[in-house]
Amino acid sequence: MKPMAKLRRRPGRWLRRLGTAALVVLGLVLVSTVANLFLEQREKATLAPYGERVAVAGGSLNVVRNGNDGGAATAGQRRPIVLLSGLGTAAPGLDFAPLTRELGDFDVIVVEGFGYGYSDMEASARTNEHISNELHEVLSKLQVRQPYILAGHSIAGFYMLDYANRYRPEVSAVVGIDATIPKPGNEPVAEPQPGINWVKLLGSTGLVRAVAAVAPGLFDPDGSSFSDQEAQRMRTMMVWNFGNAAVADETARIANNAAALRGTRYPGDLPVLAFVADEKDGRAATKTAAAEDLLGNVSRHQVVPLEGAHYLHWTQSKRMAEEIRRFVAPAG
Repeated sequence: MKPMAKLRRRPGRWLRRLGTAALVVLGLVLVSTVANLFLEQREKATLAPYGERVAVAGGSLNVVRNGNDGGAATAGQRRPIVLLSGLGTAAPGLDFAPLTRELGDFDVIVVEGFGYGYSDMEASARTNEHISNELHEVLSKLQVRQPYILAGHSIAGFYMLDYANRYRPEVSAVVGIDATIPKPGNEPVAEPQPGINWVKLLGSTGLVRAVAAVAPGLFDPDGSSFSDQEAQRMRTMMVWNFGNAAVADETARIANNAAALRGTRYPGDLPVLAFVADEKDGRAATKTAAAEDLLGNVSRHQVVPLEGAHYLHWTQSKRMAEEIRRFVAPAG
């Protein structure tokens, strides 16, 4: 009977051990979450924000103008170019720093959308229309000289295409930086449904902070165009902004925003320069062909493949600046 009694007791013993282990893990997660919140508050109190916050419908967006060096004072003397970041870029004002430095003879305006940089982290539905109208409101309030060049990376390809058709008279040219192109099709796309933001919850536990501390190279930009201070700050802001509500909604609406742009082309008289990242993986030719197809109706366009990863402005900023100057130079 004694062996049988031991067998009966053994499942209960394992359940108690599992329960104890679960409580230990939960305690560690709670401690990590509190520590992460404390560290984030301390960092935000220590690091002075960059840029200028501008009130728009639904909140405030942060804008960096020529490296926040007082460029607005001399903006009237330089040609304006507006830079829009790719999806989830934690600190666009810093992310574009290499290109901003190379375009010092332009009035460079980096607009950080909702969920990015020092802008508000919550916003209305991240549709093409809302994003375009918010950008237009910011540029109007800043009295940016028209027409301006619109340049954008990755998913900003959607918003530039939408914006150029809504506000054509205000745009002199468009520059795509490995810009996303809406795929053709006619399948219906359902509206995203609200749910738990698991990505934000994961970030709140401090796990992302721990990974960034142990392996910072996973998050640092390629190339040597950033200072150590810039790279560290980009890493820190990635921890702050990871999985925020605005970017989560924007991510969920990629298919919807692509569907809304089906069949849309740039106005035929609007010059478009498209940089395509050649990552030596065999996809450059396909991406170049897709860009040429999108721009087939545009009388003056150029597609320029550049060797490098998706974030071309990290490693090819000098070449890009040269190509932009050449492309937008007055005829003759």
